Amino acid sequence: MSLLSTNSLAVSIARQQICRDLSFQVETGQCWGILGKNGAGKTTLLHTLAGLGHIDNGDILFNNIPINTLSHREIARHIGVLFQHQHDPFPGTVLESVLIGRHPWLKPWQWESDEDVQQATAALQQVDLGGFESRQIQTLSGGEHQRMNIATLLVQDPELMLLDEPANHLDLHHQINLLELLVNNIRTKNKSMMMVMHDINLAARFCDHLLMIFENGETLHGPAEKILHRKHIEKLYQHPVNTIESAHGTVWMPA
Repeated sequence: MSLLSTNSLAVSIARQQICRDLSFQVETGQCWGILGKNGAGKTTLLHTLAGLGHIDNGDILFNNIPINTLSHREIARHIGVLFQHQHDPFPGTVLESVLIGRHPWLKPWQWESDEDVQQATAALQQVDLGGFESRQIQTLSGGEHQRMNIATLLVQDPELMLLDEPANHLDLHHQINLLELLVNNIRTKNKSMMMVMHDINLAARFCDHLLMIFENGETLHGPAEKILHRKHIEKLYQHPVNTIESAHGTVWMPA
């Protein structure tokens, strides 16, 4: 079933064309990677797909419903967004921050239940932050903060996750463990995910579909095995690449 789809989508920012005539579908259980050079508009497109940006032309549909007709609460219940830069203007504990993920499901003025707290505690354990519940968020490292944000998304439990550089600030161990956690989450629960990524090899390992953003609004999308070819990658990054074979498949390296 198609969770998210676009029809002849055109998006631009500051006179830069990010995409034009873009039509694709994200099916349940799929993990999409969005690749492109710095400044290509990956983040802008991700925000637009979440209903947070301006559309020049075309449509974005969630469950076959135009996303611009959905209320903010409906969007928050079904679509979770991990922003590249997140700021915490108010002090609070890690547990209080993660519980924000439950807010779309609460009635006005309703407090979180014991079950909500249990879900938040379990999510923190999943991202290797067990025992951090009482820590002040200002004391967290960049990697710990990123893992807390991912735990918040797990507690929100949306049908579709839109993640902007989820491996940002994470060491190698946590990059692999958390990406495996996210992919297993969508596949076992029949959900979907799109991730902006800079690391081609992480995209190749975890994404079954890819969307490449070139210059002047040109895009390329489809199953990863059809998109990950030398000519496409060298065109995308305007740099030659070499490959080596490993236990996890082809590894891409700059020439």
